[in-house]
Amino acid sequence: MTLIKFIEIMAILVGAFSGFIEARRKRMDLVGVFTVAFIAAFGGGTLRDILLDRRPLFWVTHQEYAIAIFVLALIASPLIRTLRHIVSERLIVIADAVGLGLFSIAGTSAALDANMPLFIASMMGVITGIFGGVLRDIVCNEVPMVFRDGKPYALCAFLGNWMFLLLGLYTNASHDFALWTSALSISVMRLASWKFDIQMGR
Repeated sequence: MTLIKFIEIMAILVGAFSGFIEARRKRMDLVGVFTVAFIAAFGGGTLRDILLDRRPLFWVTHQEYAIAIFVLALIASPLIRTLRHIVSERLIVIADAVGLGLFSIAGTSAALDANMPLFIASMMGVITGIFGGVLRDIVCNEVPMVFRDGKPYALCAFLGNWMFLLLGLYTNASHDFALWTSALSISVMRLASWKFDIQMGR
């Protein structure tokens, strides 16, 4: 398994986890939990593949991803219901931050593989990073977090994507180092902006 494939799988799992939490907060049944988790896990990557004209979609090619989300929904639904006293906004923010870092770098890497220009590659990373969470919140009848908390959510992804691009182009850093460093930087920037209440345009 390549590192970027591992990062993609980790991103899908973290995205699904955020969907499980939000669906249980809304007291959805098993079908609702699976649907929200599926959207959160695959929404950003699906839009990326459509924009890059990649067929079939990545989760169609790897049906095991969808099967894993289905199995996890069966397990996570009763588990999160049991642990609902620890399910909070903080947990969703943490899951979102980790997913943002992993998804963004996976999206940027996929765009580079499709020979996209650097700026377009960075934007594809942003789209991959944020769109699953946007769809998750819309389905759960919430204003998407990226639009309402006033913190630099998409900006963190954009900056981290450029860190990945610049490390790969202009330094002797290994590809693996660039991937992990950039993904971690995005997650840390997002969590720091939430922790210290850094606002943009408000």
